[in-house]
Amino acid sequence: MESRLVEMCLESAAHSRGAVEAWRRQRRTLENMPNHLAEALLHRLLRRRLLFPSLLEVFKSCVEGIDLKGESYVDAEWMAYIGAFDHLCSLNLSDCNKINNSAIWAITGMTNLKELDLSRCSKITDAGLRHLTTIPILEKLWIPETGVTADGVILLTSLTNLSLLDLGGLHVSDSALCKLKVLGKLQHLDLWGSEVSNKGASHLKWFPRLRSLNLAWTKVTMLPGLPSLACLNMSNCTIHCIFEGEGERALLTKLILSGATIRDVSEAFLHLETSSLCLLDLSNSSLNSYCFLPYMSAISDLDLSGTSVGDESVEHIALVGQNLHHLNLSRTKLSSAGLGTLAGFVPNLETLLLSYTAIDDSAIPFMSTMPLLKCINLSGTNIRGISNEADSDPNCVSSLSELSSLDHLERLDLEETRIKDSALAPLPSFRKLSYLFLRSGSLTDTTLHQLSSIRSLITLGIRDGVLTDSGLYVFNPPPTLKILDLRGCWLLTEDALLSFQQMHPQIEVKHDLLSIALVKRLSVNSPLSQATPRTKLYRNKKGGQSTSPLRSNIDSFLDQRLKYTREELFAMRSGSASISRDNVDHIPHELANDG
Repeated sequence: MESRLVEMCLESAAHSRGAVEAWRRQRRTLENMPNHLAEALLHRLLRRRLLFPSLLEVFKSCVEGIDLKGESYVDAEWMAYIGAFDHLCSLNLSDCNKINNSAIWAITGMTNLKELDLSRCSKITDAGLRHLTTIPILEKLWIPETGVTADGVILLTSLTNLSLLDLGGLHVSDSALCKLKVLGKLQHLDLWGSEVSNKGASHLKWFPRLRSLNLAWTKVTMLPGLPSLACLNMSNCTIHCIFEGEGERALLTKLILSGATIRDVSEAFLHLETSSLCLLDLSNSSLNSYCFLPYMSAISDLDLSGTSVGDESVEHIALVGQNLHHLNLSRTKLSSAGLGTLAGFVPNLETLLLSYTAIDDSAIPFMSTMPLLKCINLSGTNIRGISNEADSDPNCVSSLSELSSLDHLERLDLEETRIKDSALAPLPSFRKLSYLFLRSGSLTDTTLHQLSSIRSLITLGIRDGVLTDSGLYVFNPPPTLKILDLRGCWLLTEDALLSFQQMHPQIEVKHDLLSIALVKRLSVNSPLSQATPRTKLYRNKKGGQSTSPLRSNIDSFLDQRLKYTREELFAMRSGSASISRDNVDHIPHELANDG
């Protein structure tokens, strides 16, 4: 009852701009509000775009942590108020592109600040780090992809309480790393993309407490003995031998070698202690042999996606299958026959990722022998939901019915397959299925009707289907549904989508047409529209609303795509590609598939 009452109070306080202004005018103080409730209110206001700089003042005595990640409007004005927070311990400003050296001057000398994240704040330079040296209590600092140079990194030697330091993407030299030896409390060090070589890596032995080390995209090919190390990332490195043979061996629990070039497998792992290794990521690496796997019997998480693994390599995986909980074989040469080799050898497997492999419906019975499976990804495979021999039989049983014996199955990905409505008939019998992702041009309103019976669904994706307005109107979503992804369902109209949202406000609906409404909503609730002294300048002399080009463009925006058929849209997009090629950021295929 108490938690519900608290939730009602928070909701009332952050319901709207008017509600905020009401308690603000009453000069309410939050000084005695418990920290966790004050932070919950602050971040709720932030998510709803109801938080603005001057409002921060009421939180200055009760908030210990502020997360402003990605908020592009946060600038020096915000920082001026944040600098007055008496008990602030943690501040996240990552991806705040207006934060510069002068902005962080406001937090100089803060006596309680222990964690500061400035990741990808490109305007932060060496001058900004000089401000941070006045906060000797700092324990965790993130400054990757900023404008800091090797000389700036050396300034950090005065922050002797640092236990975590992220310098990813910076031009950290061997000599600069050598100077950091005085940071004896370091446990986590991130140097990805730096200029560190084997010479600089030799200084890492001076960090006696180092537990986690990221050297991805560096020139390091070999490391000295680091007995305290538990997690190592050498992705996209050329590896000769991970560790030198001298000294006490590290008991690694996590080893990430994604995209690495490994010249000699036996030499690379020669001095590696594998008895405690639980996670091994070799995705997109150059490996051609996997004969070393049987010596890594403690592995519970194995990622071989994007490698040369084929059916002949699966027997090596089967030998370590007893402890496997997560296995990723996406984008490999695996076929259904290869998956059959694993049947019976992975009794504890919970996650099986097989996307973009050659497996077909004949592989599904093998999955049914893995009783603890919670997550299966079959996107981009040859799965059709029916066997080839039953293709012409209208009364055939869906091959997915084989998965009904998996009592723990929570997530099923079937995007970019040739799945049809009839193949999905068994899914309502999957008692724990909470996340279902479909993407096929063959799915119709029948699919919506069938899936409404899955009572545990939380997220449902039916992308690129031929769903209609009438189908959406009669869709009775499961009571647990929170997200409905209908992107690419081009027959649906904005009216139907908005009507569904109104009927089911608890469900977040994703569709291309709804992006217009989202832009309008954000523009109305943006902190830039609040009547602070700064934003009052945007009012005209008669007291009317701003006539800024941004506001006018948003209000008058009309989606012209509605006038064309899908084929016409594709034709226009192809025709304009050559014109806009120089001005468009190309999205990698892998990211595009993830939506």
